Amino acid sequence: MTASPEVLLTRRGRASVIALNRPACLNAINEPMVRAFIAALREANADAATAAIVLHGNGKAFCAGDDLTAHESPADVDEMTMRTRVDVMQQVSREIMFGEKPVIAAVHGWAVGGGFEWTINCDAVIWSEEARAFFPEIEWGMFVSGGVTALLPRLVGPQRTFKWIMGGEHLDGRALQEAGLVTEIVPTGQHLDAAFALAERIASRPAKAVRSLKRAINLLERDRIEAAMAEETISLAASLLDPEVAARVGAFKGNDSKEGM
Repeated sequence: MTASPEVLLTRRGRASVIALNRPACLNAINEPMVRAFIAALREANADAATAAIVLHGNGKAFCAGDDLTAHESPADVDEMTMRTRVDVMQQVSREIMFGEKPVIAAVHGWAVGGGFEWTINCDAVIWSEEARAFFPEIEWGMFVSGGVTALLPRLVGPQRTFKWIMGGEHLDGRALQEAGLVTEIVPTGQHLDAAFALAERIASRPAKAVRSLKRAINLLERDRIEAAMAEETISLAASLLDPEVAARVGAFKGNDSKEGM
């Protein structure tokens, strides 16, 4: 199966296993990772031997969000070019939500920003009890993505959505499970085993019925999610061209921090 330095694609039983693989920076997101992730999801979805996809992060975290150290100065980038760049990232969420195979996120450590958004896109989420998540985008002057501006109000209500995104509140598995965003909380270190067990249960069901269930859950919402993602893309692209945001990111890079968004 195809692999890249940033994203590894393997198989365990009937599960295709996608591992985010930038452990030195807590799997912070950069452009090569995004493109490799899209390719891995498409290959897994096209694989007739795959019943479910298990997504996890190598190292100490699931994903620390956007790699701010990789941001370049936007001085020579126009708005339409930036929107195109952002939409490539949005394609990850489309592949997770609208691909044929169920995607199970196995989360440990931190799930931050775009990484948190990817878990919300998944069909099931296994959460290690020590894991935490939050949205830091508004603090940076940026904007969320992954269709969460449509998904979260439906799942947790508009007020809680506003609080979580605006406030950057750190959320544990219990809060997320109560809100309907986590399928199961497991003891630390058992997230992958639990995800593979769920993948095997999915594999035991007729594949056509599983595909139909996923399609029925997501298809009717697709127009609303796509509309939200289009607005997210506009807002995020504009923020990435904002001099104030560039100054904040520049200060972060100047401090030589290794923390993602």
